[in-house]
Amino acid sequence: MTSPVLDGLGTPRSRLSPARILTLGAALVGLLAAFFVATTGKAEAAEVVVSQGKTATASSTEVAGAYLPGEAVDGNNGTRWASSFSASQWWQVDLGTPTAVSRIAINWEGAYAKAFNLQFSANGSSWTQAYATTTGAGGQQSIAVSGTARYVRINLTERALPIYGYSFWEFQVFSGGTTPPTTPPPTTTPPPSGTARLLSYNKPAAASTWQNDVNCNPCSPDKAFDNDPASRWATSSTNGWVDPGWISVDLGATATISQVVLQWDPAYGKNYQIQVSNDNVNWNPIFTTTTGDGLKDVINATGTGRYVRMYGTARASAYGYSLWEFSVYGTGGAPVAPPAPPADPAFPASRLVFEDNFNEAAGTKPSTAKWTYDPGVPQNGEIQYYTPNSENAQTDGQGNLVMEARRQDYQGRQYTSARMNTGGKFSTQYGRFEARIKVPKGNGLWPAFWMMGDDFLSGRPWPYNGEIDIMEVLGRNTNETYTTLHAPAYNGAGGYGQKSAAGVDLSQDFHVYAAEWDSKGIRFFLDSRLVFTAGKETVENTRGPWIFDHKFYLILNLAVGGDFPGPIDATTPFPSRMLVDYVRVYQ
Repeated sequence: MTSPVLDGLGTPRSRLSPARILTLGAALVGLLAAFFVATTGKAEAAEVVVSQGKTATASSTEVAGAYLPGEAVDGNNGTRWASSFSASQWWQVDLGTPTAVSRIAINWEGAYAKAFNLQFSANGSSWTQAYATTTGAGGQQSIAVSGTARYVRINLTERALPIYGYSFWEFQVFSGGTTPPTTPPPTTTPPPSGTARLLSYNKPAAASTWQNDVNCNPCSPDKAFDNDPASRWATSSTNGWVDPGWISVDLGATATISQVVLQWDPAYGKNYQIQVSNDNVNWNPIFTTTTGDGLKDVINATGTGRYVRMYGTARASAYGYSLWEFSVYGTGGAPVAPPAPPADPAFPASRLVFEDNFNEAAGTKPSTAKWTYDPGVPQNGEIQYYTPNSENAQTDGQGNLVMEARRQDYQGRQYTSARMNTGGKFSTQYGRFEARIKVPKGNGLWPAFWMMGDDFLSGRPWPYNGEIDIMEVLGRNTNETYTTLHAPAYNGAGGYGQKSAAGVDLSQDFHVYAAEWDSKGIRFFLDSRLVFTAGKETVENTRGPWIFDHKFYLILNLAVGGDFPGPIDATTPFPSRMLVDYVRVYQ
């Protein structure tokens, strides 16, 4: 229940101070220029982002004072512009001077446009069309355009989600980089049919340098080949923030490569090659790009060799290179099969694997065979103390669990409440997770039904374990609900999720909050209505690695105060009660 503030269960990785950035000398710059000519046969024009930090305006914003137009050109994939909920909208950026525009990249949020056009203008009033589509698919778009403009506008005419407006995390205008790469750009088509399989899992890895410090401990090269998208390789922060930088894998025997998938950290390569070698000395490029834009690159390239290397020659930022995952597919080699995932459930799922109906006599505490009481001082600026032995949670004799927030002195706090979870008792991967809950109303109250990756219990810190918030309701506005995912690349205020209008006051009756989760993503429901879809492919291509393909356990709690719900006040009722009719999991 950390959206949209930072959860105190752990600290996400942060960048080191730019003061520690190592700079290249003139001799190295000359050497790299020679390398480009030698490997590509021509000098490449540098492509640069010309829109970042420039003045942006829009037809509307979803909320006054939030989701502002400038948040789409701030270089931060955790902030976004969002429009009001109507079909006809526009957003534009003033580049400051007439500029030759070569490409536009749009990183859509879930509320993307199916139909839109891109326009150029010299004066902000007369426009010419540079691109149009009626089949937009969202995600991360890279659109080649040509022309000179001071103003660049996107006109949005048809929504993918008719009940919402439009939203994108970043809108980038590029200039230069007109020389095409020597090999085709990445595609998202699957590898050739036949016996192609993952060849790189758990194979020996090497790199130009690797990071091992408080910010990335350790970020060794093997972390890119462990099939764990919450661990990563990064070049050293002391001597690795330079060009070139590389990482390689030994497939164990000669292999025919058909596809390479790179899941980049924000420290990605703008110019890089995929190379193969038979002897780990002499390398042959099978793919080259000078327009890398980070996140997920799916590269269909063919080559033969025992060793495969990503060789970066131009970083996208002042930092180094970093990959969450580097996956090589093909035939041959000496592959090791990764652990087999569970089969996807078929929805509607009907096999009940966990249930608590809270039908015990009044005053009965939650069953310790199913639940672990979770006492202590909370995070997120909350003011309550979660009492031990579930003193604030018991059944009412009418088929409900009552989680009660009280004004009560306890362990130096003036308020108490309840939190409990199924950690160590029940955890699973995939299925339908649902609870029927009646939430309380009142400023500062914060009821939640959520899940944590169970590797948190064995020491993996938040947010690397993953968090799935099925329901969070703020007592100050019980007409809406929040659903959010938290991971290393998107957490706290930058979590991936959505606020949804309920259409009713959720405090007046019970409602079913549910998530249907499989290998393709998670769909969130309020009663029988789909309110948000987090697609794995969309997340990987727009926000970062999908870290949710492992077991999670369930959590129920009622918080008081905190950064997200805001403070309590004289109108907040105490005691306040969150009623839970049942919790069920189906597969």
